[in-house]
Amino acid sequence: MAHQVLVLNATYEPINVCSIQRAMVLLLKEKAEILEEASRRLRGVPGRTYPCPHVIRLHYRVRVPRYEARRITRRALFARDGYECQYCGAQNRLTVDHVVPRSRGGRSSWDNVVTSCAPCNSRKGNALPAEIEMFPKTTPRPPAPAVFIAVAAPRRPPSWAPYLALAS
Repeated sequence: MAHQVLVLNATYEPINVCSIQRAMVLLLKEKAEILEEASRRLRGVPGRTYPCPHVIRLHYRVRVPRYEARRITRRALFARDGYECQYCGAQNRLTVDHVVPRSRGGRSSWDNVVTSCAPCNSRKGNALPAEIEMFPKTTPRPPAPAVFIAVAAPRRPPSWAPYLALAS
């Protein structure tokens, strides 16, 4: 797995995960600073070594789109819902379900989509939840910032923990 670097805004808010190459460009252009580094070193031009970053912080504040405006992906939706059907709790054959079906005016937004297993999605079909008494376990909502970090980096180094805890 390629080495990944956690990128923090100037306000210490986690905003992204990037490759080590992108992190080094930000560092060399003096747009970021290293907060946590690995024990290994990176080799550059002959005779030159650099610290290997784990966590960097930008020197300037980046305007991050509100999480409601972030694009809905299956991976992010499943992570938000804990990888289980919001109707029966199954953890296999997962699909995306619109709580208010699109054919009945429902939108594809974070507050109208949930994770559903294929049988529940078929059973619900084109009906509204109240019509067939199938309500999601949790109210759909935009995901927390940590969900996008979890999707981008399923395995996170321990050095990221303090910075992700601040975002929770």
